[in-house]
Amino acid sequence: MDVLIGVVLPLALAIIMFSLGVGLELGDFRRVLSRRLPFAIGAFAQVVLLPLTAWIVVTALALPPEIAVGFMLLSFCPGGVTSNILSKLAGGDVALSVTLTAVISLLSIVTVPLLAAWAVAHFMGEAAPEVSVSGLALAMFLITTLPVLAGVTLRHLRPGLARRIDLPLSRIAAGLFVLIVLAALAGNWQLFIDNLGLMGGGLILLNLALLLIGLAIARAARLTWDETKTIAIETGIQNSTLGITLAALITGTTSGFSELALPSAVYGITMYLVSLPFILWFRSRPRSIA
Repeated sequence: MDVLIGVVLPLALAIIMFSLGVGLELGDFRRVLSRRLPFAIGAFAQVVLLPLTAWIVVTALALPPEIAVGFMLLSFCPGGVTSNILSKLAGGDVALSVTLTAVISLLSIVTVPLLAAWAVAHFMGEAAPEVSVSGLALAMFLITTLPVLAGVTLRHLRPGLARRIDLPLSRIAAGLFVLIVLAALAGNWQLFIDNLGLMGGGLILLNLALLLIGLAIARAARLTWDETKTIAIETGIQNSTLGITLAALITGTTSGFSELALPSAVYGITMYLVSLPFILWFRSRPRSIA
């Protein structure tokens, strides 16, 4: 378990983020300048509305402190590779999805440590572990930002190689994601059983609310239907692997998964249950409807 927490978990996240970068081109970032409104709406939804909605849910449900912090950590995470895949399956704007995920992931080295430190202190009070904002920012850079940049660089310098390894990397990333979720659940099995009803219901409620919020604000802004679908998915789907990793970094856990990781682990399962009806509905709607 020590090796799994200390080595496999951060390495797995780095591989997942590298796979995201390999799928990017520099032109994806330049699209931000030409499509400011869709990107701005997506970024606002992820950075502001998502944590605010999570805070409302955990406060309304009066969740235990560790579980509440776990919810908040998940809400601070950007969308992951999963959101890009779901956007593609829904017939959304994949370029917008990937750009949002990449840019917000790069910004997360600033936003996540500050918000995580606040959440831990706010919900856990005197029982809160000490959170080093600078240390967490450095760790975030090494396991999220640096791999994304490395992937983008490889795509730019060796596009042929990047295209060849893109699919195998995505499959490896998916396998590692499943391994991490299952290990986090197994490491907190009794806590998982004791809190499944309230926590599972809260995660489903949060996921559903976020998908609907993303859909509503995109339609209100009169974005195209493809952009609207993408904004909904990017708002509602978070990088649960990063949430699990953040929990381990904050608590310094080495002998088992932190209780703070449990919401992200459970979310790694429930997000598919909640998002599947949306994906099917998105696919059934004509592109002309906005």
